[in-house]
Amino acid sequence: MLYLWLKAFHIVSVVCWFAGLFYLPRLFVYHAQSEDAVSRERFCLMERKLYRFIMGPAMIAALIFGIWLISLNPSAYFGQGGWMHAKLTLVVILIGYHHMCGAQVKRFARGENNRSHVFYRWFNEVPVLLLLAIVILVVVRPF
Repeated sequence: MLYLWLKAFHIVSVVCWFAGLFYLPRLFVYHAQSEDAVSRERFCLMERKLYRFIMGPAMIAALIFGIWLISLNPSAYFGQGGWMHAKLTLVVILIGYHHMCGAQVKRFARGENNRSHVFYRWFNEVPVLLLLAIVILVVVRPF
């Protein structure tokens, strides 16, 4: 029963984390397009709160519940092919993307953004591709 509760909380944490990973770069798009000080200040506040109070805790919770799940039965995850190794590699990349978003939040707050809204539109696609690959690895377990 513990396993199912952990799995449920892991999934909820991942959903919350990805919600932030999808929305924050979209805020960057709008922030990069903003021209007045009031809008820029509002975007800075929204970005900081989303990153610090939703994305950060959700990422930590997803990692804790994921590690806890693995620790309950490591052979179930690592004894059946390399899909889990590939998934964890993508999770590490996702954590790096998360921290890149945090660095960008700080750049916007300092008024140092030098990228266009077009860059952020492409940047926003990275977590979509990672989510697609991770879900396929977990559900299909192709190797």
